[in-house]
Amino acid sequence: MSESGANAVVSERVGANVLRVTLQRPPANALGTPIIDGLNKVMDEAEADDAIKVVVIDSSVAGFFAAGADIKHMSKADAAAFIAYGDSLRGALDRLAAPNKIAIAAVEGVALGGGLELAMACSLRVGGADAKFGLPEVKLGLIPGAGGTQRLPRLVGRGRALDIMLTGRQVDADEALAIGLLDRRVEAGQAEEAALRLADELCRMSLPAQQAVIRTVDAAFDMPLGDGFAFEVAQEQGLFEDGEAQEGISAFLEKRRPNFA
Repeated sequence: MSESGANAVVSERVGANVLRVTLQRPPANALGTPIIDGLNKVMDEAEADDAIKVVVIDSSVAGFFAAGADIKHMSKADAAAFIAYGDSLRGALDRLAAPNKIAIAAVEGVALGGGLELAMACSLRVGGADAKFGLPEVKLGLIPGAGGTQRLPRLVGRGRALDIMLTGRQVDADEALAIGLLDRRVEAGQAEEAALRLADELCRMSLPAQQAVIRTVDAAFDMPLGDGFAFEVAQEQGLFEDGEAQEGISAFLEKRRPNFA
């Protein structure tokens, strides 16, 4: 990773199974090359270590989770550079969205544009009471181009997604919770702590089963209903034959905590 990438994103192990990832590129954590490189580096770290089950992403920049794409970088880009930048950002977010690890975004302050797209790429979102969310790309004559037009409707529905994207307005934490954009709302300043508690809770479960949950839920949006049912059956059978189901069933019958890997 480049020196700038190392400075923009740092990681630390929390317990045996959680990797805490902190964005720290003042003044607003713009998602330029330093953060993209940093995210790829920490995902390399997470994917290389089977003990890591959950990745928690937060920010050390006061008032900002991430304010969006790097507009200064975009202003100097030609068509080829613009698509290369978009591809690199989408690639990093797609790695977060993959079901290999559970990802939690701990959002304080604003998550706008690419910042919200980053949060939506995570499996779950925890937000402080002062958090604000938005996709204001129409104000730049653009659309959300790092997954926003696809992930937002899946979270909040078509109508609400259009309202948010067509107006470019900001959504506060209460509304975000009510419409499904946030999974958990906590007091301001408590998002990181709450996300780490949630991560600890998730680490007690079977990761193969959690991965299968994400795959099957995603399939509900991608497949006809009958195909989704068939996919669900295949995932369930795979867990029974090759996953951790035997340990989970034995632990239940023996009235003990399961010893998941």
